[in-house]
Amino acid sequence: MRVGAFILAAQFPGQGQGEALHRAVRSAQLSEESGLDAVWLAEHHFVPYGVCPSAVTLAALLLGRTRRIGVGTAVSVLPTAHPVALGEQAALLHLVSGGRFTLGVGRGGPWVDLEVFGTGLRAYERDFPESLDLLLRWLREPRVAAAGERFVFREVPVVPRPDEALRVEALGNEAQGAPGPQVIVACTSPGSVRLAAERALPMMLGMHCGDDEKAEAVTLWRDSALAAGHSPEKVATMAAEHVSAGVVQVADVRPAAVETLVKAMPGWLRQGLDAHVTVDGRPRRMRDPLAYAELLCGLHPVGPPRLCADRLAATAERTGIRRFALLVEGSGDLATTEENVRRLGAEVLPLLR
Repeated sequence: MRVGAFILAAQFPGQGQGEALHRAVRSAQLSEESGLDAVWLAEHHFVPYGVCPSAVTLAALLLGRTRRIGVGTAVSVLPTAHPVALGEQAALLHLVSGGRFTLGVGRGGPWVDLEVFGTGLRAYERDFPESLDLLLRWLREPRVAAAGERFVFREVPVVPRPDEALRVEALGNEAQGAPGPQVIVACTSPGSVRLAAERALPMMLGMHCGDDEKAEAVTLWRDSALAAGHSPEKVATMAAEHVSAGVVQVADVRPAAVETLVKAMPGWLRQGLDAHVTVDGRPRRMRDPLAYAELLCGLHPVGPPRLCADRLAATAERTGIRRFALLVEGSGDLATTEENVRRLGAEVLPLLR
């Protein structure tokens, strides 16, 4: 079982953006010191829900400040980026880090980001498959041209090639048939599950989902991957790379852990989620922040170390997923977050391993 920290760089009420970013960087560095397997970095624009606008940029910083831990994006929003530019960045980070970088990508939402970056609503609603396929070709082929509906350009060489300067076999890459960084896809609908499965790409499933919903996604992914012609061996290998996002708060007793999150998270959720603006004015259904915080406490490892370990083990048993990206900063406080990461590494991980 592989357990990592999910880092949003969340800006809680009363905090500055620099404070949120400092906590994010410190959490990542402490995750390595505490023995976690990976850190996963979120990306958002124009909202205090998360103040990191470029997960690959923060990943570059953290790869330079760490030596062992894996660093992944969770996720880089593909509709607001050019897939070739993102592919170049991913190849670069893969090579200079010795294979420690994982590129997570997703569709994001119908937010005003699409207007600001000039990609438009179509990039979100229709063009994600084309963008994903172009990105994968860039990471797997020596030369690439494009003749799609959205991207059209003459053949150009891939520089740097992920396999040229350094032969590294990052976890899962051999099964993908590529020497470059592992690519995972955030899946929030049956359509995105099938999209990932057809390309034999592992999924990242969100922290709002319970075990039953994640188990259903895993089953759909497996059936869709086999139907697409991938071998049972490849399907089994790539299924082992799925990632389950969640929340963790370690305390001596469960009520104390729940209280920590329920006091802090609703204020962050309220201002963070409310700040999202749709590009076309479509209505939004807002979660109740307190109810959502309580839901997360019920779904995920929140409580004493043994409870946390048992909860992760139960999710692994029910879903088959054995990689976790756990939000460690739900308290909104640096000292509390540091203690949370340390206890996760020192008291929970040994019970799993």
